[in-house]
Amino acid sequence: MKNITVFASLLWSQIIFSQVSGNVNYRNQTHYSESNISVATPVFNPNINENVISVKGLANVKADQYVAIFSITQVAESAEEVNDLIDKRINTSLLQIKMRKGVETYVDMISFVPVYQYNVEKKTSSKKTYNEVPAGFELKKNIHIKFTDPSQLNDFISILSKNEIYDLVRVDYFADSMENVRKELMNKAKLALQEKAKNLENILGENFSTVGKNVMDGFRVTLPTEMYKSYEAYNSSSLALTKFANVNQAAKSVTSYYQPVLDKEFDFVINPVIHEPVIQVMYEIKLTIIREKQKESNVEIKETESRRKRRKSMIF
Repeated sequence: MKNITVFASLLWSQIIFSQVSGNVNYRNQTHYSESNISVATPVFNPNINENVISVKGLANVKADQYVAIFSITQVAESAEEVNDLIDKRINTSLLQIKMRKGVETYVDMISFVPVYQYNVEKKTSSKKTYNEVPAGFELKKNIHIKFTDPSQLNDFISILSKNEIYDLVRVDYFADSMENVRKELMNKAKLALQEKAKNLENILGENFSTVGKNVMDGFRVTLPTEMYKSYEAYNSSSLALTKFANVNQAAKSVTSYYQPVLDKEFDFVINPVIHEPVIQVMYEIKLTIIREKQKESNVEIKETESRRKRRKSMIF
């Protein structure tokens, strides 16, 4: 319920207007290879004359639904009080949020634990003793908000902040067109593969219609939440100061930016120009063409046989 990762063999939100990722990216910086798609590479066999043709495609898909997760924590002296306080903050916020068009909400219970403090006990002839005693309760919940217009997130933050709810954990992206996108990638890759195979036939002067072939393919999907990298503004004075001077440098703000998979390694790209975070679907297909080894010519056979006879006569 907290983290959902979509994965298959057809292997399938810090906010600035529509660019959304969530505070999770300040803590976890995940880096993904730009071209690592899950397609096995054929094992090379020196006894077989083979060629491998590969085609890779990329599709940039705009999300049509989003789910934002906000975290809220409440502490109070009694269980009844902590529940009343957190419910008041949540319900006041959701009352306004639900008035927005196309919005659905869900409150997820995370934890409910006692909070302790230390009482100091001092005896005359011994060290101080610290005793842990119950001091109250801590209650944590997450608010899930499903929406279709990314600009609505600014409204949600404004409403929630009035009730002291500030922590945007993450924003997940969803697209209803994923199946059609996969089909389009496969069709385009098939045509490109056929063209590459035809070119190889022309270069080698051979016909591959009767030779053995193996085909392997695979998909990989990257979501915007996974593709944010940290960035620290850096600009310091270049003045030459004496070694006796005290220098106090200003703190450099650390932020993050969206870094999509670059399209430089792909044979074709669907929707190549992007100005906002997108779901990226990658597809690769590999065709292995198993060609017959060229037979030795008659001259080579005769020369080989002649060398064998000479070696044999030297032995005897």
